[in-house]
Amino acid sequence: MKTLEVKIDGMSCASCVNTIDTALNAKKGVETVNINIANDTGKVIFDETNISQDEVLKTIQESGYEPRIIDKSFKKMTLPVEGMTCATCAQRVTNAMNELDGVKEVNVNVATDKVTFSYDSEAIHFSAIRKAVADSGYKLLIEEEQDDGDDPDIKKMRIAKARMVKSALIAGLMMALMVIHMFVVTIPFYTPIVAVMAIPVIFVFGKHVHIASFKSLRAKSPNMDVLVSMGSLPPYFIGLMGLFFPITTFVEMATAIMTFHLIGKFLESRAKGKASQAIKKLIELGAKTARVEVDGEEVEVHVNELTEGDVMVVRPGEKIPTDGVVIEGQSMVDESIATGESMPVKRQKDNEVIGATLNKHGLLKVRVTKTGDDTFLSQVIKLVEECQGSKVPIQAFADRVTGYFVPVVMILTVLTFTSFLVFSDFHLSVLETMSAYLPWIPVEQTPLTIAFITATAVLVIACPCALGLGTPTALMVGSGKGADNGILIRNGEAVQTLKDIQAIAFDKTGTLTYGKPQVTDLQALSDEHSLMRIAATLETGSEHPLAQAVLSKAKKMDVKPGKIEDFEAVTGQGITGALDGKTLYIGNRSLFDANGIDYSSLKEEMERLENEAKTVVLVGEDDTLHGIIAIADELKKNAKATIEAIESMGIKTAMITGDNERTAQAIAKKAGVSHVIANVLPEGKVDEIEKLQQQYSLVAMVGDGINDAPALKQANVGMAIGTGTDVAIEAADVTLVRGDLETVTSSIMLSRAIFRKIKQNYFWAWFYNAVAIPFAMMGLLHPMIGAAAMSLSSLNVVYNSLRLRKTNLNQSQEVAA
Repeated sequence: MKTLEVKIDGMSCASCVNTIDTALNAKKGVETVNINIANDTGKVIFDETNISQDEVLKTIQESGYEPRIIDKSFKKMTLPVEGMTCATCAQRVTNAMNELDGVKEVNVNVATDKVTFSYDSEAIHFSAIRKAVADSGYKLLIEEEQDDGDDPDIKKMRIAKARMVKSALIAGLMMALMVIHMFVVTIPFYTPIVAVMAIPVIFVFGKHVHIASFKSLRAKSPNMDVLVSMGSLPPYFIGLMGLFFPITTFVEMATAIMTFHLIGKFLESRAKGKASQAIKKLIELGAKTARVEVDGEEVEVHVNELTEGDVMVVRPGEKIPTDGVVIEGQSMVDESIATGESMPVKRQKDNEVIGATLNKHGLLKVRVTKTGDDTFLSQVIKLVEECQGSKVPIQAFADRVTGYFVPVVMILTVLTFTSFLVFSDFHLSVLETMSAYLPWIPVEQTPLTIAFITATAVLVIACPCALGLGTPTALMVGSGKGADNGILIRNGEAVQTLKDIQAIAFDKTGTLTYGKPQVTDLQALSDEHSLMRIAATLETGSEHPLAQAVLSKAKKMDVKPGKIEDFEAVTGQGITGALDGKTLYIGNRSLFDANGIDYSSLKEEMERLENEAKTVVLVGEDDTLHGIIAIADELKKNAKATIEAIESMGIKTAMITGDNERTAQAIAKKAGVSHVIANVLPEGKVDEIEKLQQQYSLVAMVGDGINDAPALKQANVGMAIGTGTDVAIEAADVTLVRGDLETVTSSIMLSRAIFRKIKQNYFWAWFYNAVAIPFAMMGLLHPMIGAAAMSLSSLNVVYNSLRLRKTNLNQSQEVAA
């Protein structure tokens, strides 16, 4: 299976999406199609053995649209070149760069001493480009410039603005002439003047509308452009007949309809630009340069030149260029861009740091661990893009309807026109009654003219755009809001499911607790030193969190572990091994029962400690019990408040843990969890999630995303929680990168807010069309008003989605509500 991502030019409404969707899904080998009208992109997953990439692109073209492959490996840059003095220098730099495989579109501007080029980061390293320029006698500087002119969205907005401004100026002047001609003084040759003035508006600035209209008709899938073309071209050409016959001219109406459409499209593109700001903001966050240590000296390089293992020097006030681990120094680091947490966090030796975060105070030396697409920031951008390009299940019905929307409107237009001709007396009597309240009703016109004006109003009032924009714009804004708060939602389906979740299961260790257990009690039957030596010797080979607590305690007691032999980790029970010819044991009751070691003398003490929410492990040698070690992992400070907030939303909570029943119940009581599932082996978590699903239907699982991956996949919504780079982003539907339990409730609130906006958008889109179309069919709307209303209906949906940016995701607000 291959995934193809494309930018699609020419889409104007939901009907366009439906056309491409239908055409591609009809092809053998196409597995998944996802077309997003909000950002004009498409994602197609197909089987290369049945259909080629070229065939996929050709299918989109034959549907009437222009696809452009999105190649994320290609990067475009504008950089200064030092040492150029004339056109010959520019030519030498151009030739040097053009000779490199993977470099294209080289454009050297000798007037500004800058070069703009694209290069394939998978085919050539940036340092090779700099070397080629240096070998030709010049220096490629690394202070990258941001060129907004290269941004397709900004280009599109500028073009839309130019069309709107020019057409609005002409239409405004035309309206002024019309008022003077009708109410002040008759203007000689008025009709020829306005006919000429209308040409650039309808045929130049509106040319793209007519081309798109023709393409959609040729593809037998009419879209909104067809409605606008039919609302502007016939009135214009019929209006020209006023040059030869004494009939009403419709040229002004045709011009106004096209102008209102262009105004609406500009405002819509600007609003969509605001909705897609999240990804642009994330991309801009990255550092452009880095200082690395080379042979004891600091060298400034472009961030694209960094490789794994490089040592970066990061001074106070500078961004950390890419993901890495601190090898020297300590500082407070502002990680708000990644986690949404406003308070800086302490980072010191052996701590991981995230690229693009801000070093606040001390000097840090950081060893690079990830570069390019593997970095945390790149993964976040990828996830946000995936969410914005996905669909919500509720969208399926709207998509089906929009496929029939334009043809139905065209049929209604014909029926309206026919009805006003056949039953003209009836319609005229209604219009005469209403004309007292609606001054634009043309009761003085002939039945044919009234029929034509009414039919045109039906065409231009209908708006499939609002239906198509309802979901994608809400997802775009909502996913951006989530990213700002450390909540990464993988797809639209997760949004819809999460709002209806009936139960949430939490993994205990590292999720409800800090995941850093500490030894709290020692009960030795011989002496504590011997007890800890046996325990430390066995735990040296273990990666379990409890092992680190034992080893940490042993180190504090200055106990040196022995060299273990025959190490064996017994799943769900503990560890066995040999030392100096003796068999050592550390684990739970099951391990000691299986090996026949009596622990009854400490049974009451074990129960007492377990009632305090401590995990108790038994330690033995051969057939003798040496004692017990109690280990506790503290609840996170906001665990209880989070559980209370979730329960107040009407959602049940459960805790899954490998701890025994008594310990689990004690922890659950502290946290306020209503359902406890104890003694669960790692592989048993999936079965427990299935049982919860049988009981509660829709269940979410919150875990660390690494050890809990199967259970996260089994849950209706898997939520991975961790801190920064520790989170396995690929493992879950929702990733909470702050490691803060409050983000669980925030993610539920966000999903509800997004879905609420989607439902509002659909309501207003349906309501608008359900009211406006019958109103127009009755002859009560002038086409100019209809065109303006059509534009406003789309804008209403987009700006309603933008209000998501003001959503309060504070859990205390939800509890209070």
